[in-house]
Amino acid sequence: MPQRTIDLRSDTVTLPTLAMRRAMAEAAVGDDVYGEDPTVQRLETLAAQRLGKEAALFVPTGTMGNQIAVMTHTRRGDEIILEAESHIFFYEVGGIALLSGVQARTVAGHRGILDAEAVERAIRPANIHFPRTGLLCLENTHNRGGGTVTPLETMNALAEVAKRYCIPVHLDGARVFNAAIALGIDVRELVAAADSVMFCLSKGLAAPVGSIIAGTRQFIKEARRSRKVLGGGMRQVGVLAAAGLVALEMVDRLAEDHANARLLAELINQVPGLSCDRQWVQTNIVMVDIDPKVASAPDLVARMMDNGVKANATGPSRIRLVTHKDVGRDEISEAVEIIKRLVKR
Repeated sequence: MPQRTIDLRSDTVTLPTLAMRRAMAEAAVGDDVYGEDPTVQRLETLAAQRLGKEAALFVPTGTMGNQIAVMTHTRRGDEIILEAESHIFFYEVGGIALLSGVQARTVAGHRGILDAEAVERAIRPANIHFPRTGLLCLENTHNRGGGTVTPLETMNALAEVAKRYCIPVHLDGARVFNAAIALGIDVRELVAAADSVMFCLSKGLAAPVGSIIAGTRQFIKEARRSRKVLGGGMRQVGVLAAAGLVALEMVDRLAEDHANARLLAELINQVPGLSCDRQWVQTNIVMVDIDPKVASAPDLVARMMDNGVKANATGPSRIRLVTHKDVGRDEISEAVEIIKRLVKR
């Protein structure tokens, strides 16, 4: 059995830092449903400021955050526009239909990046036979695209199309700080055109639990009601919000994950039978294509697991590797050496 495990499945596997654990133990708390938890209030205020929005709301998960946003922006029978492999469409258990009673109009992007003209063509004209286009959902970075970043000018162009048709824009920004760092801009500039934003504290920022939704005060007031409907009203939750405050101090270190992802891609490309398009390694996700003559993705992932390296298969011949704070350069080099030995068998 391997002496240690190198976990490259996701940045969700990060462990809370010692500073987070201390902050959680010492957090001032109150009943947040009554609006009395001071640590939650601090986190929500700071998060809103970091994003340049009027207000914010602490929620347990990114999926709940996205679903709350859809519920709050839309009315039943609406249609919402999403990228064809977006997280909201692909990984959220049909929640938009189940919870909000809306249907999806998917538009294929390039590596998850949407085109403004294609989005405009998907907007429904006024016609009694058609559903109303009620929301445009964007994702930056794009998970299934491989951590790809939608550039600022594209974000603004997409939002301008929506604005022209009086359609709100929600940004699934689970890793939006990764996107901002990759672009070298302030996150406030990147999200300025979005009416609402969700980001995760529990991915690269390493908090054990939690996400944030931000928008106007009125939007957050309504979102708070949606959170309550979903059972997301929590009590002395400052013990979790305290870790989120520490997480927001760790944003700059995401650049290390990006550098490690580039190293990982470079080393993977030296393994016969494996390839990675380094052009699209823009943040902390590395998509690896496997020559079918070498192995199938599920088979290789299973053998990697037996040898102490965890990864996810995203298709019959592709695996996903994700860098994060708990995997350094030495672990990356060791992981690739293990993979190389397995491929040679």
